Amino acid sequence: MAGIAIVLDLLKKSHNTHRLHSSSLSSASVVASATAAASAPFASRFLFGSFEPRVAYCDAAAAAGIDDDYLAAIRRMSADALQLQPPAYIPTSKVYSIQPKPLFSAFEFRALAMTTVRSLLMFYLPLLEPKPASEDDDDFLDNAPEEEQRRVDLIVPLKKSAKQIARETTVVTTRRVLERLAISYVSQRMAWKLLKDVPQSTLRKAGRGWPTHVYIYKVSQTTLRGHFLGIAASWTVQVGIEIYRCVFLYVKPEEEEEEGEQVVISEQVKDLGKKVVGITVRCGASLVFAAIGAGICSCLIRPSMGQWIGCALGDLAGPMVVSICLQKTLQADH
Repeated sequence: MAGIAIVLDLLKKSHNTHRLHSSSLSSASVVASATAAASAPFASRFLFGSFEPRVAYCDAAAAAGIDDDYLAAIRRMSADALQLQPPAYIPTSKVYSIQPKPLFSAFEFRALAMTTVRSLLMFYLPLLEPKPASEDDDDFLDNAPEEEQRRVDLIVPLKKSAKQIARETTVVTTRRVLERLAISYVSQRMAWKLLKDVPQSTLRKAGRGWPTHVYIYKVSQTTLRGHFLGIAASWTVQVGIEIYRCVFLYVKPEEEEEEGEQVVISEQVKDLGKKVVGITVRCGASLVFAAIGAGICSCLIRPSMGQWIGCALGDLAGPMVVSICLQKTLQADH
């Protein structure tokens, strides 16, 4: 028994000594590798390793027998599901589609034909209205020959119609130029709002279930932005015409001027300033009334058609309302 106890004691001591040596060797190797890794450059760390805490990952796929094809199929199905039904928390960026119309769209056949017909009707229809005849006119007509009675001046309305056609085509072309300037020098979002199709936008807004006052405000705001370039083009053309007339009167030869019609520069500049202010007020009123009319009529009629009708009515009514108000104000002052 004593011999057995001695043998067990020797085995225990030999085991502790071996463990101490192994731990000292391992700690020494770790210290040496850490020192080498710290002293070694970054490019040679793949030889010595990096003295950093390591993380062990569980290879569950290998244990369960799942292959790479199965994992790839799961990833593909997840990506397809996210594309088809994006979650609410994923922000979706709005795409602004800006498609400007051709620069010379006013000279296309359909647009030019409509402009021509509208201008001719504007100046030739008043000639068909019967004029009331007084007693003096009856005596004069009895003495006049029949050919002179039937004679109507058709040249003057034709000239006015040609000027109106030129003015309208110039306004449309100026608007196309302003659209391209807006695309080049304005942010993409603002350019899209200035060039958007307002009737279609009104139709989309009608399906969002907004209250009436919110819907009218949104439609009026959209019309104000979409109609702004047209009003700006009209203002530019009218101011350009007035400036041309002022300069033409100033540079007109002296032999063409009649007695007492000497051009005074200061008076011409004052008249030009008054005309520009009047044009600005009328154009601003036209823009505001067009936006208000579009918002109101879009609630009363079909949204797209109501917006178009309200914009046209407001565009015509704005300058008339401003002129009437100014006349009453001036009469009250006098």
